[in-house]
This record gives sequence, C-alpha cells and structure tokens, in this order.
Amino acid sequence: MKSSLLYGVLFGAVAVNGFAADPPFFSWKTGGFQVYMLVENRGQGRPGILIGASGAQLEHYFPGGTYTSETNTFLIRGGGKTVLVDTGFGGALFDSLRQLKIDPAEVDAVLLTHLHGDHTGGLSREGAALFPNAWVYLARQELAAAPANTRQLLAPYGNRVETFEPPALGTAAPELLPGIRAAAAFGHTPGHTVYLVEDGGEQLIIWGDLMHVQGIQFPLPDIAVTYDSDAAAAIASRREILEYAARYRIPIGGMHLEYPAIGKVEKAGQGYRFSPAP
Repeated sequence: MKSSLLYGVLFGAVAVNGFAADPPFFSWKTGGFQVYMLVENRGQGRPGILIGASGAQLEHYFPGGTYTSETNTFLIRGGGKTVLVDTGFGGALFDSLRQLKIDPAEVDAVLLTHLHGDHTGGLSREGAALFPNAWVYLARQELAAAPANTRQLLAPYGNRVETFEPPALGTAAPELLPGIRAAAAFGHTPGHTVYLVEDGGEQLIIWGDLMHVQGIQFPLPDIAVTYDSDAAAAIASRREILEYAARYRIPIGGMHLEYPAIGKVEKAGQGYRFSPAP
C-alpha cells in the first residue's frame, strides 16, 4: 500500500491558548482526499495520568517532568463530502474553519471517535446544532454507555444521528461515507472507534485517543492512562492497531499526538517508533 504524500503546511506559527508553538493547521493528501489536521488546544501535560510507568521510565522519557499536550480534530474533503472527525472543545475549531473558508453549514458529516468532552464540545450549544446540515456517526456501544448530559449534545441532530457496529480493523466493513470506514478500538471508552480513509491505494488511520502521551506510549505501548475506562482493553487495541499500521505502512493521525499529528509507525524492539510527517 502506498503511503500518503505530504501536501503542505498552512499559515504561520501562532500561539494556541497562549502556548507558542507550531502552526494550527497541517495538510495531508490521501489519494484524492484532502485531510486537514486542526489544532484545537495545546499546552503542557504532566505524566501523572500514566498507569504502569515506573519512576525510572518517567525520568527517562520526561526529564523535565512535563510533555506537550495537544488536542486535535481532523477535516476530510473529498468524495463529494466535507467531513469532520470529532469537534474538539468547540473553540479553535471554528476559527480554523473560517480560515479555511468553510461554513459549518457545509459540513456533511461529523464522525465521532468517542463521547468525551474534548471531542464533542463543538457539536451543539444552547440546544442548537453547530453543524446544522450534518449527520453524526458514532458506535452503537458508545451511545449506549453515554450519560444523559452527553446525549443532550446529540439531541439537536434528531434523526440525523447514525449508529453502527465497528468491526475489527482489517476486516471487511461497509463504507460509512465514500472512502471512509470505521473500525473498533475499544478500551479508552466502551465504543471508541478509529476511521480509515482510503483512496487510490493510499490510506490514513485517524485513531482518536488510541494514544495520549506519544513520548512514552509508542516505545512502551502497555502504558495506559487514567482516562481509559478499561485499561487492559485500551492496551490491546493500541497494540493491535500499531501492529497493523506498521505492517502495512499506513500513516496514522491522532487527536493527542503532537504537531503535525500525522506520521508513520514502525516496529522498534518491543515497542514502536513514530516518524512525524516532515
């Protein structure tokens, strides 16, 4: 399978939430799809969220005691559709769409990896859908486990909420939208889902919260985080998808990977090595 080619970086360096760093956009081509990684939030995280890391490992991977913490969303244009994967907190996302000259009413679909607040905050506000013409897609298992206050974010979309049963990555699955399929990555939440974008022999896995702290979870994938609802299942999903991406040389993109948040994975000992896109 051919790997995707870097298409370009948009705009200049800015500060996101007061944290000076890289540009807020990154652009990537997957076949005929144009994929934009949009930075929603960037700051400093502390490794106290990690489960299973020894003191020596923390000192080795985080000598300064912190790491860059980032929240991203992804925008996909192609196949006659404009599609968002997650909505972040619902802040910088809308600034990004304006700069890309995309009206929220143009968004045809919102694919949700899961229902945590940093992925659903841009769905609705004060009872109104912020993407008034979009259908919302999420795993049936995720909706079934959702508390009432989270369901309220979906309520303004009415009958435009579509649920599905995500299969294992690599198994035959129908397209949710042209060139886009879903796959199960349960563990972080009961219905956590990744999305596979494919066109012209090229692929990209947008893997949601499969990983939170790339500095340690690539080399040591058995480290979990306190946000995981089922740490053992989250570890199993992470290892399965890392192995799949490495074996078939499929680029990945993640909601908590550091800018550019898209790159390639390869085996490195008992863990993996991540090579960010240039």
